[in-house]
Amino acid sequence: MSLSTYAGFAAMMAFLAMMPGPDTMVVLKNALTGGARGGAWACGGITAANFLQGTAAALGLGAVLTRSQPVFETVKWLGAAYLVFLGVQALRGAWRGDYAALDDVRRARASRGRRFREGFLSNITNPKVIVLYLSVLPQFLTPSSTFADSLLLAYTVAALGLVWQVLLLFFVHRVRGWLQRRRVRRALDGVTGTALVGFGAALALEG
Repeated sequence: MSLSTYAGFAAMMAFLAMMPGPDTMVVLKNALTGGARGGAWACGGITAANFLQGTAAALGLGAVLTRSQPVFETVKWLGAAYLVFLGVQALRGAWRGDYAALDDVRRARASRGRRFREGFLSNITNPKVIVLYLSVLPQFLTPSSTFADSLLLAYTVAALGLVWQVLLLFFVHRVRGWLQRRRVRRALDGVTGTALVGFGAALALEG
């Protein structure tokens, strides 16, 4: 693989990584309730799932998933339901607006493992991720490309997603004082909750 080919691929994936999606909203949701550390654990779960899906795509397992309609549909519906569930949680927080009491409950319930699991499940149950790997990666590979080339491209996608999420966490940390205002928290919870429910509905209704 030539350096120019890889650079073009990386630039394209960097642009896609910055587009708002379920992963971004899950990181933001956990950052709002658990601070930078809470968001970082969700980010870790997303990254682990991304690397797992990238490896599966490079090995050819992703193609098996997309060709098996019952399995693909099951994953799609599970992913849609989970995104809606996370969205409803955020919307409940916005509706109540009692963040002093609500945050105490969330801190007690939301362990590191739970935040990691939220990130992991939101990514691993999103069939669009594996479809992205299967539709974009082959365009940058040639008959002479090796398995290492496939892994490099797949892991680049995961790494760029991680970089974007870390930048998002840094931004949230920098403006944490402003974000702690009740009115701002309610607005952000409303936006993230609506976005997550919307992503879940769009995933479920997609043919």
